[in-house]
Amino acid sequence: MKLFDLHCDTLLRCYLENCGLCRNDGHLDLEKMERGGALAQCFAIFLPFEGLLRDGRRLRPYELFQDIHRLYEREMEQNAGRIAPTRTLQELKAHQAAGVISSVLTVEDGALLEGRLERVKELYEKGVRMLTLTWNYDNCIGSPNSAKPVEHAKGLKLFGFQVLEEMERLGMVVDVSHLSEGGFWDVARVSRKPFVASHSCARALCDHPRNLTDAQLRALADHGGVVGVNYNAEFLRCNSKRTCVDDILRHVEYMLQVAGSDAVALGSDFDGITCELELADYGETGKLVQALAHRYPDFLVEKICCQNALRVLKDCLGRRNDQ
Repeated sequence: MKLFDLHCDTLLRCYLENCGLCRNDGHLDLEKMERGGALAQCFAIFLPFEGLLRDGRRLRPYELFQDIHRLYEREMEQNAGRIAPTRTLQELKAHQAAGVISSVLTVEDGALLEGRLERVKELYEKGVRMLTLTWNYDNCIGSPNSAKPVEHAKGLKLFGFQVLEEMERLGMVVDVSHLSEGGFWDVARVSRKPFVASHSCARALCDHPRNLTDAQLRALADHGGVVGVNYNAEFLRCNSKRTCVDDILRHVEYMLQVAGSDAVALGSDFDGITCELELADYGETGKLVQALAHRYPDFLVEKICCQNALRVLKDCLGRRNDQ
């Protein structure tokens, strides 16, 4: 069974620890991905809100993006033949036929746009195919999730609506993980294409504002989108500090019941989570696949593991990218 994982923070780890994708001590590297059966991986360029220090100066998110993007291009070049940047569904199919893992570049936190709409196209031209609109702080697009109802109800800003329109025009996937509930409903109201929650779980099973309510899960499914189940213990079971496969399965089962078989995918958040994991790294994801196979028929396991994510990619990138 091949896997399409919608979110990891490995690029920032490589940047901070001066390590590479070929082999490292984190959750995800090429050896682990090959052992785990990776078809495609969404690599997020995660941009910490306060930026990072370099040579005594604090980098703005836009500057940090440029640094990590250069690292990404080097890693793709150095590991050619094992993994390849993937901008279109046609490229993904070609990589699959050649036995090469597809890398889909994403950005986590639209703060780097800084109110400049032309930067959306710049991201697209640099190969970015998905943007997580916010992280855990307010930015030029909208507001993050919050335990405070008034804050959680905040919608998108005017610029946020412009960003959505431009992303759909270009062929980029809108990601609502981390977004406020008010912002989510704004996305659901105006989106003409599927959107995703790349690494989120079900609020009914774990009452955390990062998780989605039943109504949100159904709305996402109605738009043809998917939710990638997050492996972080904090979002799987209240007050848990260890992720068990059974907890992941519990959320998968619930989402299947509420949103349907076309709306559930995987979004590990590898290298972005610090809890203890029964799946120690990507190489052990086979444990999850085997557990899914014991519960569900092969066609449904395939949907969860890769086909649902592939369909959204096809629907969002549009015909222009398949030619």
